[in-house]
Amino acid sequence: MVIRILSLILLMTFAACERKEQPSLMPGTYGYDADFLKKYSQKIVELTDKTGAARILLSADYQGRVMTSSTNGADGTSFGWINYKLISSKKKLKQFNPVGGEERFWLGPEGGQYSIYFAPGDSFKISHWQVPALIDTIPFELVRHNNTEAQFHKDASFANYAGTTFTLSIDRSIKLLDRAALETKLNTTLPSSVRSVAYETVNKVTNRGEADWRRDTGLLSIWLLGMMTPSENTIAIIPFRPNPEAQKFITSNYFGEVPSDRLKIQDSVLYFTCDGKYRSKIGLSPIIAKPIAASFDFKKNVLTLVIFSVDPNAGYVNSKWEIQDEPFKGDVVNSYNDGPLADGNQLGPFYELESSSPALALRKNEAAAYRQTTCHFEGDQASLFILARQILGVDLAQQQK
Repeated sequence: MVIRILSLILLMTFAACERKEQPSLMPGTYGYDADFLKKYSQKIVELTDKTGAARILLSADYQGRVMTSSTNGADGTSFGWINYKLISSKKKLKQFNPVGGEERFWLGPEGGQYSIYFAPGDSFKISHWQVPALIDTIPFELVRHNNTEAQFHKDASFANYAGTTFTLSIDRSIKLLDRAALETKLNTTLPSSVRSVAYETVNKVTNRGEADWRRDTGLLSIWLLGMMTPSENTIAIIPFRPNPEAQKFITSNYFGEVPSDRLKIQDSVLYFTCDGKYRSKIGLSPIIAKPIAASFDFKKNVLTLVIFSVDPNAGYVNSKWEIQDEPFKGDVVNSYNDGPLADGNQLGPFYELESSSPALALRKNEAAAYRQTTCHFEGDQASLFILARQILGVDLAQQQK
């Protein structure tokens, strides 16, 4: 009897210790979002560094997207926007399932005569917009993974607005970068007071059809979008190459012209309000775009960077919702701020940083890959301002409200 009592006491003590070691799981933390997502998905993969501080959460159910990340383990800030209501409902919406995630794989173009989001003959109105199931509701196959890398695969076939059929395979890999690799990529030394998490994705598309992909029948692009949680004090920061005609290469009327108090252009840098309260979108042509975009949350002191490649001589698909005169003079980098639709409904709120590959004129069995690196930094504001000046060449103190 005494042995049984002692065993019971030990068991209760062990359970109590386990409870103490559990993260607080407060809303807004990585641990809270990881716990939530694991309840509703059987295909979650977590990558983590040796310290356990830098973590990212992936989902094969949601096309191998990065759902969220943290610089400080389970108790750290969760950087990806998560649509708790939609995911927990287990419903599939007809047009688009905005489940969230801070980097998802999509394909372009969105609008125009070669769109893959509108059926042939439909008008380019939100009521006709339809995200292809391939990049919305169909899971990808998890090929392999370890502590710091994962790879996903999917085969698919679909048609565009012009009736061209694309048969292709998609291979997407995600690698968590350690601090040394990140410093090398940024060519800088990170302050010890600044925490970080970073990952690189490699996204490959292969033409598996019987015909080459041609401009006159439509081309695809690899399109990467990150949904982040907005605040009243969050701005997107997109530097560009100085050009006396820069305004010609900036698109600010995707959903109507962006009000001047929400979009500022100063010293070859574009500052765009990302508060989740006004539906708007901006984009930059590869003629002036630099291979980097960023955002800063002055409320939480979070600096986010997205690093990609730019080919100023390549054609990029045009995603404006209209029949286009120049379907291959589109943007390489975009930012979207969510807001209420005309009927009062809203997808988010969230904001996005986006980048795109050049248009893919792939021959039969030819492949093309597109890379992007996403980084988040947390720390004291002074250190983050210094980091932003070093990497982006901007003075964030001047943008603080």
